[in-house]
Amino acid sequence: MIMREGTGRALLSALAATAVFTVVTSTTAPVQAATANNEACGGLNNAYGPWDYSNASQREQRLPIVEQFHFTSEVETLKAGASGDLALDLDYTLRAFPNHPRALWAMARLQLRDGYPATAHYYSAECYFERALRWRPEDPAVWLVYGMYLHRKKDVDGAVQKYRRALELQPDNLEAHYNLGLVYAERGQYEEARQQAKIAYDGGYPLPGLRRILEKAASGSNGKDGRAGR
Repeated sequence: MIMREGTGRALLSALAATAVFTVVTSTTAPVQAATANNEACGGLNNAYGPWDYSNASQREQRLPIVEQFHFTSEVETLKAGASGDLALDLDYTLRAFPNHPRALWAMARLQLRDGYPATAHYYSAECYFERALRWRPEDPAVWLVYGMYLHRKKDVDGAVQKYRRALELQPDNLEAHYNLGLVYAERGQYEEARQQAKIAYDGGYPLPGLRRILEKAASGSNGKDGRAGR
């Protein structure tokens, strides 16, 4: 597991609050461009929105009503739906705000937990990430959460790619550095993992898991990888 669910919520909230994003004042042109690529995962036009989660003004003006009725704490923690079906509340949220990072993570966790029913009236987790990136391809939070999802699925190569892209867009993203370090440690690339850990912990990242993994690897190494014991 990459992150505790409660911790993930706090860190993703912090990410949304502190990241530097491009402010988009109009959604019309992006929607017209994005809906040109609407094959299996559908178009982005929506009765309410779509709105940009990375835009502080749109979050302030448009998000509260969505979260009040469709993305409550019980929905986010996958305990129960707010207006009915849990998955459909998440779907509504992600149609209104395709790049809502906590909603993306909640939908990803739901499908990791329960699978994706063949009769579902909502998209697969992969589709929600595709839609988010079609909507805002330079949003580092989306790339981070996509990496977390792939990491949970044991697709470490895919996770590395997504974490690296998040860091290209936001080099001081401590969450991405930490999770990339975890992937490197899983691969036995301890030197690379230590580099990521140093950046994360020097920046004040709170979770001790990566540090413990590296300490254990260093104390237990007999030099098999030539680096972990250094």
